[in-house]
Amino acid sequence: MSGDIARAEAEPARDCPICPRLVAFREHWRTEEPGWHNAPVPSFGPADARLLIVGLAPGLRGANRTGRPFTGDYAGDLLYSTLLTYGFATGRFEARPDDSLTLVDARITNAVRCVPPENKPTTDEMRGCRPFLAATVGLLPGLSAVVALGKIAHDQVLAAHGERLSRFKFAHGAQHRIGDLALFDSYHCSRYNTNTGVLTPEMFHAVFAAVRAYLDNTR
Repeated sequence: MSGDIARAEAEPARDCPICPRLVAFREHWRTEEPGWHNAPVPSFGPADARLLIVGLAPGLRGANRTGRPFTGDYAGDLLYSTLLTYGFATGRFEARPDDSLTLVDARITNAVRCVPPENKPTTDEMRGCRPFLAATVGLLPGLSAVVALGKIAHDQVLAAHGERLSRFKFAHGAQHRIGDLALFDSYHCSRYNTNTGVLTPEMFHAVFAAVRAYLDNTR
């Protein structure tokens, strides 16, 4: 299989028809906001990254608007500032896809690539999008660590690897071993979680400090 074909299989087509509810939502917002991205959001970061960060799904006025994961809403502010702190990014994050931000040894994707209503994908939608996550993982030959942002991302990473969910319990700060991969769990860096104190910047930083230490010791 050529590299171009493999990359295509890791990214849904702009008019991906797999999930009817998400298609209808996407078409609605294409009418409402024709200048927005309003399509599956592609992964971001180098293809030789050793770290993969997996979120839930694009935010309506964040990645669904800008076309880059975690760009345009609060979750991205916390995520990208943390990546800059721990050497996984360079440049300046300005919440737009044409800023100077570049990821270093890290790639970001979502378990579900299209924005779902109320940010809540269904089980069928998660299952329908799972092959893209599995293909994304398979395209990273040097992959060593995965950060799952939230339980749904955690579960989808496990399912993409054919693992039983009951074997690996999600908990913030937990670390798991899946074959050659280290899986790090974090609460999602959403505004809701930070506003309610479920996740503090210090808690989030601790996860990436652990990832940084792990990768530095496994070169």
